[in-house]
Amino acid sequence: MTKQTTRRVLVPGGSGAVGEGVVRAYLAAGADVVVPTRGEQRADEFRRVLGDAATDRLHLFAHDYSTFDGAESLAATMQDRLGGIDDVVAPIGGWWAGKQLWKIGEDDWAGAFTGLATTHMAVARAVMPRLTGRGSYAIVVGESAVHPIPGSGLVSMEQAAILMMQRVLAAESGGDRRVHALVLGPVRTRLVPGEPEWVSADQVGAVAVALSDTPAATSREVLLRTGAEAEQALAGLA
Repeated sequence: MTKQTTRRVLVPGGSGAVGEGVVRAYLAAGADVVVPTRGEQRADEFRRVLGDAATDRLHLFAHDYSTFDGAESLAATMQDRLGGIDDVVAPIGGWWAGKQLWKIGEDDWAGAFTGLATTHMAVARAVMPRLTGRGSYAIVVGESAVHPIPGSGLVSMEQAAILMMQRVLAAESGGDRRVHALVLGPVRTRLVPGEPEWVSADQVGAVAVALSDTPAATSREVLLRTGAEAEQALAGLA
């Protein structure tokens, strides 16, 4: 990976299991990485998880970015403190399971669909006008965006909506901004060892760095359903 010593990268959801791999990859490449957290306790926990990887280029902001106002404040704070935003990788999400669609309640709907979709939209709305155009915006979704998961229909619906958001952002940006979608299969993380053929969180991070560092990589959907697909993507971006 090219050393990104002048890159300023925002990773909302960076303290999660997949986001951790993204954060590690950008820090290893020398970028300044901003990760919003719920508070100082969570920030301290994340620093301990990263260990030696948590260099002075890691910036942990206590920010709630799940609303339009909150995301706007986060983007403005990063712009003020670091001077701009070059790249965004958004592994924002969660899992929900257990009910058929006709059995969901309003709380299910608000949490598993409305809340997550609003968060993605809030971040995109706040960040897109501020991107310098040097890097890219990568939205991370699961394969459930294109394959229905019985009993987890709200996840499939929300992820499909976010994938379409990426496509619309890419279309509206033209050649001025690069907006990617990383479409993941099951992911091997520090918390879930998984199967050898699964894509790893570190591979997700490596592909995100390669995309942001490759100006010729126009807006695209990158399939990372397995580790082999991740290696193919990296080879194609080399």
